[in-house]
Amino acid sequence: MDGDIVAQLCIYILTWNVGGHYPDDISLNDALSLNATVCPNNSDVPDIYVIGFQEVNTQPKNQIMNYFQDDQWTFKVKEHLDDMGFIKLGAERLQGMLISMWVQPKHISHIREIETQNTKTGFGGLWGNKGAVSIRLSLYGTGVVFVASHLAAHDEKLRERVEDYDQIVDNHHYKAPRYRNIFDHNFVFWFGDLNFRLDSHDSVWDIRNAVEQGRLDELYQFDQLKLVRETGNAFSLMEERKPNFPPTFKFIEGTSDYNLKRRPAWCDRILYRLQAPVYPDVQLNLKQLAYKSHPEYNLSDHKPVSAEFLITIKADKYTDDELYEMTHGGSFISLPLVRLIFISFYLTIF
Repeated sequence: MDGDIVAQLCIYILTWNVGGHYPDDISLNDALSLNATVCPNNSDVPDIYVIGFQEVNTQPKNQIMNYFQDDQWTFKVKEHLDDMGFIKLGAERLQGMLISMWVQPKHISHIREIETQNTKTGFGGLWGNKGAVSIRLSLYGTGVVFVASHLAAHDEKLRERVEDYDQIVDNHHYKAPRYRNIFDHNFVFWFGDLNFRLDSHDSVWDIRNAVEQGRLDELYQFDQLKLVRETGNAFSLMEERKPNFPPTFKFIEGTSDYNLKRRPAWCDRILYRLQAPVYPDVQLNLKQLAYKSHPEYNLSDHKPVSAEFLITIKADKYTDDELYEMTHGGSFISLPLVRLIFISFYLTIF
C-alpha cells in the first residue's frame, strides 16, 4: 500500500548533561546543527526540535524563579530558535532534568493533546535527581512521545539503571485514552544520560587507548545498553543505531581529555521505536538520518549527542483530522490544546 503522504517531518533530538553549568556565552549553533541538518525537506532546519538537558543547575533560588520564567538553558535555546520562527509548545522539568519541544508554525494546527509527565527514581522514587521527564502529543493523527531521562550512575550500578527504566515505564502515564503508557505510542523516542557503562574488566587506560586507536567496535561489544537490550532486561522494545563516535563521558571539564578517574563510556544515548498502527489503510515509517556527538563542547564532563529522524505518515483515504478521530477517539482535549488554538489564531491574524 503506497498511500498518499499525510505528512513527512524531520525531527531533531539533542541530549546533553551540562553538569550544573550555565550556558553563558556559548553558542548552540553546532549542537542544534543550525543550517547544517541532513533533513530532506528542502529546508536547512528540521520541523521539530526536542531537547533534553540533565544536571541543569538546581539551586533553590533557581527552582523558585523557574516557576515564573524559563530557566537559562531554555532561554539559550530560545535565542537560537526564535529568530528561525520556532515556537515552544511544551516543556517539563524535574530538578536537574529538562525537556522542551520547539515546532515550526506550519505544523501547529496538526498538533493536539500535548501532555507532559515526570517520574522520580532517585532514592526509591522519593527524589527527582534521577528519573524521566516527557512530552507526548498527537502529531498529524499519530501518537508520539519523547522521554528524556537520567538513570543511576557508576559502573557497578547496572541493576539500578534497569530498575530505573522499569520504574519509569510502570509509572509514566498520560490522560489520552488510547495512549496511556509510553509504549502505546506509534513513535517513541527515549534519550538522555542513561549512564550505561562498559561491562568489561579493561582499565581506564586500556579503554582510552582503544578510543585513540579507533577500536570503537571492539569497545561497543561490552556496552551495557547493548547487552540489556539483547537480553530483554531493558529497552528491548527500542532500537538504536550503533554509535560511531567516541564515548561521551567522562571528560576533564574545559577540555576534550578523558578524566582518568572514570572509565570512558557511551552514557549519552538516543533510542527510537516505531509501532505500526492496526489500521490497514495507514502506513508509518521512521528513518534515522544521523547520530553524532558534538566534541567541541567542553562545558561539562559530557559531550552533547544529537540524532535526526524522518517520519512519514501515509494514508489511502484519511486526512490527519480523520486519523486523529480514529486513533485518539476524539474524546479527550487536554488543557495545552487551548494554547495551541490561541497560537493558531495568532498566526492566522498576524
